[in-house]
Amino acid sequence: MHPVHKTFFLLMVSVLLAGAATAPRITVDVKPGAAISPTMYGVFFEDINFGADGGLYAELVKNRSFEFDWPLRGWQIIRRDRAQGRILILHDAERPRNPRHIRILLEQQGDGFGLQNEGFRGMGIRQGADYRFSVAARAVEGTIGALRVELVDQAGRQIAESHLNGLTAAWRTHQCHLRAGATTAAARLNVWFTGEGVLDLDMVSLFPTATWKGRDNGLRADLVQLLADLQPGFIRFPGGCIVEGFNLSQRYQWKNSIGPVDQRVVTINRWNFEFKHRPTPDYYQSYGLGFYEYFLLAEDLGAEPMPIVNCGMACQFNTAELAP
Repeated sequence: MHPVHKTFFLLMVSVLLAGAATAPRITVDVKPGAAISPTMYGVFFEDINFGADGGLYAELVKNRSFEFDWPLRGWQIIRRDRAQGRILILHDAERPRNPRHIRILLEQQGDGFGLQNEGFRGMGIRQGADYRFSVAARAVEGTIGALRVELVDQAGRQIAESHLNGLTAAWRTHQCHLRAGATTAAARLNVWFTGEGVLDLDMVSLFPTATWKGRDNGLRADLVQLLADLQPGFIRFPGGCIVEGFNLSQRYQWKNSIGPVDQRVVTINRWNFEFKHRPTPDYYQSYGLGFYEYFLLAEDLGAEPMPIVNCGMACQFNTAELAP
């Protein structure tokens, strides 16, 4: 090594060693401060982007009770060769909270006449999973005594099938189960009618049996688990803007969100039409996920419930309508 380089090297080593020997020591005296409330952080839930129906709420059928402004939104007639039939939307004044139902007039069965539901932009189905189909039905006349229920993938291939028998002349809820033979993100539900005659249907529903805690009318287990993993101190529900509504008639009314599911009043979601460049005409609130389910979810998560209620004023950026 060159003498100059050697001298410089030794000088730098000496400086570093001297600095290390005299490095300052910092002592931190930790004293208890203010207690941090366990409710300092939590979850804000808003029914937007299909956060409830089509999201946290596990129902797979869209417009199950035909109560959307366009009663067949999400539904279409399916038929095969020689099948002849019609459908009617009927209004029952004796059921003001869920007045509509659909009437099937099957004139010639042929190779098949039925209804298809598209779900919420498709139904997410998992291979090997079980699903519970239910429907309120009554046989008005003729020989329609059974339904054939199937799930099909995007190509129309059947991935699950079941049969429902014993339809009677009185309104009654019937159930059957399907097990999926394949996984798809965009399945459809087909309901085929057997025989000829007249049949009334309402509350057409499809749920995975493996909901959160296995509850009927339950929530998606995978999404609730993600919420539970956050260990929130509180959960705020059901939102902000949807509570206000575009006007007071469309505000969130919590009393309409409790009680038997078929008695909860379907309401348009204000995000249905809020953005002119991005309309979502199929965005409604079935209230299947209502105040009871929100409070139950808070209890499951060990979180404080924070319900939001309307104060008597619609959104000030829309109508700003005030209660009398």
